[in-house]
Amino acid sequence: MDYSRYQTLHITRRGDNGAVLDIQMKALNGKLPTADHHGHRELTEIWRDVSADDTVRCAVLRGEGQGFSGGGDLGLVQDMAQDFAVRSRVWKEARDLVYNVINCDKPIVSAMHGPAVGAGLVAGLLADISIASKGAKIVDGHTRLGVAAGDHAAIIWPLLCGMAKAKYYLMLCEPVSGEEAERIGLVSLAVDEAELLPKAYEVADRLANGSQSAIRWTKYALNNWLRQAGPSFDTSLALEFMGFGGPDVREGLASLRDKRAPRF
Repeated sequence: MDYSRYQTLHITRRGDNGAVLDIQMKALNGKLPTADHHGHRELTEIWRDVSADDTVRCAVLRGEGQGFSGGGDLGLVQDMAQDFAVRSRVWKEARDLVYNVINCDKPIVSAMHGPAVGAGLVAGLLADISIASKGAKIVDGHTRLGVAAGDHAAIIWPLLCGMAKAKYYLMLCEPVSGEEAERIGLVSLAVDEAELLPKAYEVADRLANGSQSAIRWTKYALNNWLRQAGPSFDTSLALEFMGFGGPDVREGLASLRDKRAPRF
């Protein structure tokens, strides 16, 4: 598999025979990885390649710079709000991102530090083993932007941390620290930031050295819980993207550009 075509992801190999694929989302703005048109598409497509690559036994997803992921590039959000064709394309990518992670037959480990928002957070929380630094800041920012919490929220948050917590954090856009995320079950583990990558690589190596059929079939069976939630996810995503054609997203976008509270 040739991974050189990916421009927004830095991909290297680790472990015995390079069986662990290390996927780092690049901080194209120098601070945080953000999903522009190209980056959103690549984060969607990489999981098909991981699944098809017989030399890969596990993948680690991490972010470069000051955090794990900074959410959608404001230019992409603006284009989605103004252009039906862009909105339709990104809707399909957002749907495929969720299902591609779920259906990837290789185990995925995420290592989240700093801010974790947007498309990166989708893959981070849907990863089979999600590890966060204790000081990580997990935020689903959809309602702050003026659109429904689509992406991955409806398919995974209630299952991980329960409906009451999911509604609290998703409807209010309340940040969750890595330490609190572990306490409520939103992530698998929370560790000190210095231990984040070593722990992620340790877990990935254990998965890569284990019985591949047993691990992959366990993942497949467990992810049927997520497949059952598919209709709820599809509805949430449709409502999110319907919101991109409405008035609230324009105010949400303007408030982000002006660095002020929105006035809906």
